[in-house]
Amino acid sequence: MTELVSDVGLTLPLELSEVSGAKEHHEGEDACQLLKVYLRVRPFSKAELENNENQDCLTIENLETVTLRAPKESAAMKNSEKGIGQCAHRFTFTRVFGPDSTQSEFFEGTMNEILKAYINGVNGLVFTYGVTNAGKTFTVHGCPKDGGILPRALGMIFNHIRGRQYQKMNLKPCFSNLIKRLDDMQTKREESIKAALLASLKEEPDNSLKRTTTSGTPDSVCSNCSSASPAVAQLDQSNELLDSEKASGYQRTLLSIWVSFFEIYNEYVYELLDSLPTSKNQKRKVLRICEDQGGSSYVKDLKWINIKNIDEAYKILKIGNKNRSLACTKTNQQSSRSHSIFSIRLISLSDETIPHVLGVSELSFCDLAGSERCNKTQSFGDRIKEAGNINNSLLILGKCIAALKQNQNPMLRQAYIPFRESKLTRLFQPFFCGKGKACMIVNINQCASTYDETLHVMKFSAIAKQIIQTFQPKIFDYFPPQYSGREGKPAVHSNDISAEELPDDTNISSSSSEEEIDISIMTHEDLLKTTELLKEKLVSERQSKLLLEVQIRKEMAEAMFQQLLETEESWRKRLEDMKESYEEKLESKFEMYKEAIKKHAYMCAMEQIEEHYVPVEEFIAEQAKVEDREMKIQQLKLKFGEPNAFTLESSNSDTTEGGINPDVKYKMMMQRASDTLSRQCEEKDELIKSLKLKMQKLNEMLQDANDIYKKTVEENNRLKQVIMFKEQEIEGLQTWAKRVHELEATVSLLQKELDESKKKILNVDDLKHRKSKKGFFANLKYTVVEVPKTNSKDSEKPNWSPTVMCKQTVHKVKESLQSL
Repeated sequence: MTELVSDVGLTLPLELSEVSGAKEHHEGEDACQLLKVYLRVRPFSKAELENNENQDCLTIENLETVTLRAPKESAAMKNSEKGIGQCAHRFTFTRVFGPDSTQSEFFEGTMNEILKAYINGVNGLVFTYGVTNAGKTFTVHGCPKDGGILPRALGMIFNHIRGRQYQKMNLKPCFSNLIKRLDDMQTKREESIKAALLASLKEEPDNSLKRTTTSGTPDSVCSNCSSASPAVAQLDQSNELLDSEKASGYQRTLLSIWVSFFEIYNEYVYELLDSLPTSKNQKRKVLRICEDQGGSSYVKDLKWINIKNIDEAYKILKIGNKNRSLACTKTNQQSSRSHSIFSIRLISLSDETIPHVLGVSELSFCDLAGSERCNKTQSFGDRIKEAGNINNSLLILGKCIAALKQNQNPMLRQAYIPFRESKLTRLFQPFFCGKGKACMIVNINQCASTYDETLHVMKFSAIAKQIIQTFQPKIFDYFPPQYSGREGKPAVHSNDISAEELPDDTNISSSSSEEEIDISIMTHEDLLKTTELLKEKLVSERQSKLLLEVQIRKEMAEAMFQQLLETEESWRKRLEDMKESYEEKLESKFEMYKEAIKKHAYMCAMEQIEEHYVPVEEFIAEQAKVEDREMKIQQLKLKFGEPNAFTLESSNSDTTEGGINPDVKYKMMMQRASDTLSRQCEEKDELIKSLKLKMQKLNEMLQDANDIYKKTVEENNRLKQVIMFKEQEIEGLQTWAKRVHELEATVSLLQKELDESKKKILNVDDLKHRKSKKGFFANLKYTVVEVPKTNSKDSEKPNWSPTVMCKQTVHKVKESLQSL
């Protein structure tokens, strides 16, 4: 292998080569087939049996059909009792594995076909789906004594490549399906990374996984894959694995295996083969998902490790599982809080001094985290956030499956498939778009408490089973050969796949139709000029793109603003029309209600009038009729008195004796007429009596109303008198207030006069003292002689001094105020 050396003497990374499809499908194999969906039922644990979780919710009818029956306390049963949905559902799968199935039986029934396609160069994906605590991780990884499908698949792959393994590490996978040739320094770096990674795992004394020799090729399969050895032997002995043409070149093919292990935790991609940070301040490195020019997604800067034997594979798997995000919930002691993906890339090489890449195939095992309800798992804090992200990614996966199912029907409208809404679906996209074969494993438990979640999983799997996978005829020929090598030769040939030397960081692009030249043959000055030209071109392109972006944004903003204005105007008109229509409707309803109320009031009034009111004309007419009848009765009585009675008796005797006298006959007719008139008069008298009673009742009602009116008038008069008294009291209070003000004014005047009189008295005393010119003893004599005289006189006369008068007036004013 030749190396490219720059002017400064540094060794450059050497080669990227595009890989085409090494092997095609068999001629008899169909290009389209349904997605394989397998069901595995987890057996009950002792705790679940003690909690009465076994209520016969699931019945396995045959190897492909199961029936779910809702328990009494489930939401499905309650809805079915209300007439919503059914209480029993039947589902069909590719194959059903009951709770008694072993890991070996499950592996043989599910993995043979996809492993055969993987060895023939077809990419494969195996992912598990189900609720939490349904046995997904056990199905994929198993336990040390009984391995799952992943360790058994590794054992089968190593058993297949026995004696044909490529021992060097100078061909490393990169991007989605490319191979990079490493130089000696890079190879040593890869070996040191692998050695440090394996040394990080402490060896256990009784390691049940270690069943290989030190030579690097396993002599026998490991103990946890011993049950898979029949499947391995069957794969090696099968004539369908390789056709006759491939069998002729069987000994000239070398194989190299590279593995990677990462997880998607809270919608972030993390490497599982890196050591976890020791301190809280350190954070795990987040990886990005990128796409190559063919649209295939890959994880950038993902660590790929070359493994030589099954022992190294199990160590890598154990290291990754040790770094996985696990947590304890109510339903599962070690619940997976992330989606973990373990990928195995198989590189087929020609057995030559400088091997040529014949093909690359990748097999990925995805252990999806289980969907869960926080009220049942009693999650809180970080667990709630993790459950939300898990449920969201699974929801988007369900949307993608449903959209793929809808797009298969040409009669329906093509739906948008939201692959890019989740990291998980971005990685799954190539397998659902014809660039690989997918296989789905559904894990469920039989517990009655999780029946509703299990039913949702089964419905999702029923939709997924209807997905038709369409495979492209060439799996790896996605990219056109546009890379130039030395002497103008293409780096990748469509017929003869060979690896030439290219820089490591070459940006693979399919947008340019011009051939790229090998920069290693250019001089330093040419490289500088080319760099400057490319910089100028890059700057101009960026400026043009920025201007275009600004213009597009401006146009979009104007269009959106115009659309918003139009929408606002249309809604405003619509609101006005609705307002007017509603106002008209309300007005019409109001008028209808008014008319109805008027009619109802009129009908009620008419009914009351008809019941209680008798017209005056009718009463007068009836009274006149009664008077006329009374007059007729009196006249008849006068005409037919006692003599008439005698004549009647005689006439009766005459009639008995012989014939009937005409006068007698006339009298009898008149008697009958009088009887009828008397009856009519009696009826009219009764009518008159009833009318009189009604009038009497009306008079009583009027009397009661009159009494009530009198009482109200008396109460009104009493209230008027009370109001008059109150007004008089108010007027008296106002007069007293005026009097108080006047008294206060008089008190102030008297106080002033008192002050003036005091001043006068003081002045008079001063003058007396000034006029006295006698000696001290004469004055003393005068005072001794005069004082008793003055006291006797003062005792006889009343004291009318101004101070006494003022005090008396003030006392009277206070008494009057207190009386107020």
